[in-house]
Amino acid sequence: MSLPAIHQYVAGFRQGDAISNAASVMRRHFRAWGHTSDIVCEARRTAPQVRHEIRDLAEVAAVTRPDDIAILHLSIGTPVNQAFAALPCRKAILYHNITPSHYFRFCNPTLAGELQAGREQAAALAGVAGVALADSAYNAAELREMGYRDVRVLPLTIDIEAYSPRQAEPAMRRRLDDGTFNVLFVGRCVPNKRIEDLLTTMHYLQRHVEPSARLVHVGSHHGAEAYYSLLVARARALGLRDIRFLGTVTQPQLNACYATAHAFLCLSEHEGFCAPLIEAMLHDVPVLARRAAAVPETLAGAGVLLDEPDFPLIAETLGRVLHEPGLRQGIIARQRRRLDAFRTRDLDAELRAALAPLLPG
Repeated sequence: MSLPAIHQYVAGFRQGDAISNAASVMRRHFRAWGHTSDIVCEARRTAPQVRHEIRDLAEVAAVTRPDDIAILHLSIGTPVNQAFAALPCRKAILYHNITPSHYFRFCNPTLAGELQAGREQAAALAGVAGVALADSAYNAAELREMGYRDVRVLPLTIDIEAYSPRQAEPAMRRRLDDGTFNVLFVGRCVPNKRIEDLLTTMHYLQRHVEPSARLVHVGSHHGAEAYYSLLVARARALGLRDIRFLGTVTQPQLNACYATAHAFLCLSEHEGFCAPLIEAMLHDVPVLARRAAAVPETLAGAGVLLDEPDFPLIAETLGRVLHEPGLRQGIIARQRRRLDAFRTRDLDAELRAALAPLLPG
């Protein structure tokens, strides 16, 4: 008898996206177990260059068998959520958090509506799946508030090998490795990331602490063009020098950004996990991050947590991290201890345990 298929359903699939990357890693494990396993979404929500990586929602839904296993990566309102609910098979939900809609009301009302719909769909899906998972305890608590029971935490899957400094693009490395102190942030250019707070911090850093510093931001502003325009205007008004909004980059280019970074600064207000915190630590980049949402859980004692948006103080702290080797090495040492939990994960065993109620045998 053939093994059941294990398919993962996602709202969209794109290069550099944390959920897409996690689904890709999980697919490798499922295929190694001997299962047919694909990543499923609407083709229209997938970039042409990675469309070969997915199967279209309508195609897979039509051939789903009762003993198949469907895993929904829940992150936004989408027809995929409704199609998942109707599938005649065994099901699991993996919740990655849904950003509160109020962050997008001024810059993208359509996306705000999708996020609000996602919250409603997530609540409606309580009880639909035999297994409920979340990639952080913070997200698990949200599921329980929506009425989910027996929620287990399956920390976000990160492809550690993909972030090897050996795979850094030389051209990007040369662009950034020019003697300037690079303060890096990686994440979508959207309001909940509070990139305007990064700009304010850079104002104090360049003016009063370290003139030879620049902000490097990596992340798409697609769907938040109005917000991006405001950021550009804000940077001009503050008189900031050498601010790099790089947009979407390839994995080797991203590795080069991490390899040339002197500090990673995250002032985001809402994160369900925040994979770039781990990515920065993989490159021995000291992390400073706002104590908000799931960030303290992800860092778990590593990095430097910032309790208040005191921008002069943050700039002063950044200056110390940039210039005091002892402080820098102490932060990196704690971060390496935190990384041990990811490097020594037995993801195969974690996945089998999480999906045990659905797996054959």
